[in-house]
Amino acid sequence: MNLKGSTVWFTGLPSSGKSTVAREVYQRLIDRGCAVELLDGAEVRESLSRGLGFSRADREENVRRIGYVAKLLSRNGVIAICAAVSPYRSSRDEVRRNTTNFLEVHVDCPVKIAEQRDTDGMYAAARRGEVEEFTGVNAPYEAPLRPEVYVDSSRESVDQAAWKVMRTLEMLGVIPSEGTSVDTQEEEIRRRLASLGYI
Repeated sequence: MNLKGSTVWFTGLPSSGKSTVAREVYQRLIDRGCAVELLDGAEVRESLSRGLGFSRADREENVRRIGYVAKLLSRNGVIAICAAVSPYRSSRDEVRRNTTNFLEVHVDCPVKIAEQRDTDGMYAAARRGEVEEFTGVNAPYEAPLRPEVYVDSSRESVDQAAWKVMRTLEMLGVIPSEGTSVDTQEEEIRRRLASLGYI
């Protein structure tokens, strides 16, 4: 059982790998017996945010709704795993202010690589002008300035990325530590958390 609730917010370009890494972290937390819930942006749009479009106002409202559910979960001891493009920094910062133990995970990769992974053809449709305000093509993405976890999904595997998130949760006391040897990845996490004032 996890010691305390948390909101783990995955952000990045469409097809950057957010949902894939988020699902892996979700499964690892379940395997450890933690109380955890996964809020995937695409799925939330089919239910809680049905009817919202992709204008800036609608995108911010979608993030606000996901953040509200995460707030309820995290304050009751659940780890809320959220995966959403959430392109605007101000929206993510609002969720950070309103939730418990917020961790931002930036899943980064070049637009060119994200586009190659896009099996739905959304990038191509946006480049043909068929999709308006598509993040990374004709709408902005404001990358986090100080995320708790940074993942370069063009260089790191899903396993490596999930490990970084899990180890960060351990080091912040959100979940019990299983113990791990000190290596270059652990030092990277330690330096990042120290620079953010956590340790």
